[in-house]
Amino acid sequence: MGVDARYRVRSVERALGLLELLGAAGPDGETVSELARQVGVSKATAFATLQTLLAHGFVADREIGASRRYRLGMEIARLGDRAVSQSSIADVALPVLRVLTDATGRPSRLAVLDDGAAVVIGRVDAPGIVQFRAHLGRREHAHTSGVGKALLATLPADQVRAIAARTKLPRRTDRSITTLAGLLADLGRVRERGWSIDDEEDADGVSCVGAAVYGLAGACVGAISVTGLKLGLGEREIETLGRQVRGAADRISALLGGPTPGDAG
Repeated sequence: MGVDARYRVRSVERALGLLELLGAAGPDGETVSELARQVGVSKATAFATLQTLLAHGFVADREIGASRRYRLGMEIARLGDRAVSQSSIADVALPVLRVLTDATGRPSRLAVLDDGAAVVIGRVDAPGIVQFRAHLGRREHAHTSGVGKALLATLPADQVRAIAARTKLPRRTDRSITTLAGLLADLGRVRERGWSIDDEEDADGVSCVGAAVYGLAGACVGAISVTGLKLGLGEREIETLGRQVRGAADRISALLGGPTPGDAG
């Protein structure tokens, strides 16, 4: 799908152009003068853009002879590894999520944790009048969503504390957990039963059940969830959904070569 030219940012396109050139350069990299010539900007503009990329790790520099030369930085590799990982997770998870949605009649989704937020990278919609759209790339408060709490429950307590301190645990509804003590207690219950519950904590009248997914190294690589109206959901129904979601998460983990809670326990 094309992008409206009105929304394209020239400075960002310039930075991306420099990265493309550095990707095509050899191991010795390229000088700022040559990069400026190829991009079609002044040397000062190219230098300023390179310094910004350098500060964020997307570019590295070193002096060869009398010239400073630039090459791609390791942050590019880190993001590349994350993109590959997320794509492979989605490829494996989506067929399982389709089965889960068919079995529960509820939309399902896949998310990963990024800088303390749950980011949706895959979804399967369910037929029906009421639609719950989880747009791909959407960032959600991890402490109020089922999928987010499933992710947080796999972290050490000090990492949860750091995320809570940074995000301030904002209130989404009257049922949101907004204290660190309350969040840690809830995450303990998630670990005990193997699945999480968003009990109208992110949106009134909406409930979500989630479970973590594990990869080859045994670490959490994402989480899945199903979402629907809270109306008519009793403890028995939530328990059934929890077991279904946990089972689907275990199937995805097994396909990724990772452990399931039963294996890990």
